[in-house]
Amino acid sequence: MMLTAGPQPADARLTMIVLHGRGASAEDILGLAAELEARDVAYLAPDANGRSWYPYSFLAPLEQNEPQLSAALDTVADLVKTLTAAGLPTSRIAFLGFSQGACLSLEYAARNATRYAGVFGLSGGLIGPPGTPRNYPGTLDGTPVLLGCSDVDPHIPLERVRESAEVFRRMGAAVDERIYPRMGHTVNRDEIAAIDAALRQIPPRESMR
Repeated sequence: MMLTAGPQPADARLTMIVLHGRGASAEDILGLAAELEARDVAYLAPDANGRSWYPYSFLAPLEQNEPQLSAALDTVADLVKTLTAAGLPTSRIAFLGFSQGACLSLEYAARNATRYAGVFGLSGGLIGPPGTPRNYPGTLDGTPVLLGCSDVDPHIPLERVRESAEVFRRMGAAVDERIYPRMGHTVNRDEIAAIDAALRQIPPRESMR
């Protein structure tokens, strides 16, 4: 199942794929998207089976999270393919995820590097155990990437956030890394404001059709 909000992608300034966390739903993540100022953005929110994109921690060996991890990445890929087939360039496609959804958003963008409208990972990091090779091919060509997280998040080690930021910098992204002292596993207003600011930098589409 997938929920949507905002205008149709053909009529929107950009389209954002929003991915919920473990135990949450498409409705939950659309509630977060509703906190954003932009009203000319189309939001697409797929629902994970059983409210989880993959069964174990994002730090577990990759094979332990298969085949669900690959299926989750395919869900995102299918949405991107549908949008680009309808004429939307990837530079008009953004990603927003929280927790497990942030990890999935970041991993998809790294594995499918190109210019996106933005990749906003709140309380997340790249997927895989410590020591996972990060030799992703391609470039993100200046894509804005936000990594926002607490320094004491019980699910997301600070070292993984730092590592992910460095990987995205190496891939040519414009990384905004924001670490919040003692925040916990949640989202704050500064992160929302940072996403709003990044979205405001994307100009109107010259043609909607």
